[in-house]
Amino acid sequence: MKPEDMRVFKIRLTDEKHKRLRHMAEAEGVSMNHLIDEWATIALVQHDAEIRFQTRAALGSAERG
Repeated sequence: MKPEDMRVFKIRLTDEKHKRLRHMAEAEGVSMNHLIDEWATIALVQHDAEIRFQTRAALGSAERG
């Protein structure tokens, strides 16, 4: 991915949360950016799956089910 395809996302965290996340990323062997990028991917996949489920459920029939 090219840098121009990326965006900066700033969040405010307490020092304690930041420290714990940094330790978590180190334990996983990744950067904090990579760790949070993975979380964002997981959240989006879960959201997409929920939307697909709701869409299919709305099109379905309780009688057929």
